[in-house]
Amino acid sequence: MALPLDGVRVIEVGQALAGPLAGVILADMGAEVIKIEKPDGGDDARIWGPPFGPDGETSLYFHSQNRNKRSVVLDLKAPADVAALHRLCESADILIQNLRPGVVDEIGIGPEAMLERHPRLIYCSIWAFGYQGPMRLKPGFDPLLQAYGGMMSMTGRPEDPPTFCGASINDKATGLFCTIGALAALRQRDRTGRGCLVDTSLFETAVFWVEGQVNQHIATGDVPKRHGTGAAVIVPYQVFETADRPLCLAAGNDRLWARCAKVLGHPEWAEDERFARSRNRVKHRATLVPMIAEVLRGRDRAHWIAGLEAAGVPCAPVNDIGEVAASAQFAAVDIMQTLPGSGVQVVGLPINFDRTRPLSARPAPALGEHTREILDRD
Repeated sequence: MALPLDGVRVIEVGQALAGPLAGVILADMGAEVIKIEKPDGGDDARIWGPPFGPDGETSLYFHSQNRNKRSVVLDLKAPADVAALHRLCESADILIQNLRPGVVDEIGIGPEAMLERHPRLIYCSIWAFGYQGPMRLKPGFDPLLQAYGGMMSMTGRPEDPPTFCGASINDKATGLFCTIGALAALRQRDRTGRGCLVDTSLFETAVFWVEGQVNQHIATGDVPKRHGTGAAVIVPYQVFETADRPLCLAAGNDRLWARCAKVLGHPEWAEDERFARSRNRVKHRATLVPMIAEVLRGRDRAHWIAGLEAAGVPCAPVNDIGEVAASAQFAAVDIMQTLPGSGVQVVGLPINFDRTRPLSARPAPALGEHTREILDRD
């Protein structure tokens, strides 16, 4: 199938996750993505295993985030290789870089220099803490930003230490914002004929994740607290134990709460002035949540899911990864793909075009696999 970004050329000067994720999204949507790697080992993510791919050396993590790309080895501390990068950029539409802060300016490929020489280029920088401010030159990894950005302080039970989210949510969302910015800038270039600079950072993404709580704090001065699996402004909206396995319950409004109370065998709770309205349920959380918990522990999860779903009350089992992968819905959306030529299976792009999911045309490249092909062509 013809893909939306056929004919778009992307140069990716990055490693680890945020930059390569932006690159793989663009690649799966049809862009030609040329990954620039350092001579000594390439992208650090190549060794982030186990598990490893068929060669026993390249991590499954790298295969997932770098499929559908071509690898070119350049030593960007060497003037001849910087010149080679410039030649690639003459025909490129987008450059993505997430090198350590300050490095691109040190080696002469910072945004001002690149946009002066390549005025149609969309230059995307992914920072740790942003392009300005006292921390702009500090490096950053996802857990550091979960800590510094406030998310960790709100995650977990009140009696437990601040808790790290298992997924690399700041890295991944920053890659997504980079992609959104790049595509918007391409659309702008269609009108103006000029490229532009796109900046995003893990810190700004971290703040975006907690924007509701930041807004609340600015408005009230209150500092949000941890509520375990619960939400600060909706009750019940959390995980509960049943007689056998945990259940997530999300009665997100008064109508759903009334139905939920009936399923729980206590329709009178929906009439109780302490619990009838959402704001009152939040106010009396400490009273209501233990009441719900006691009832749910009386029957197994299958019983409660059947009753809640029949009443139209949103709920879900708390699955582990194996249960997700074995579920009928996982099979139905058909999101796994086998990378050609390698047999490696990875989760594909979570987007369909005309009800068809783009599939990677090639596996993740070996280090420098396409150096001569690309540089000789360009």
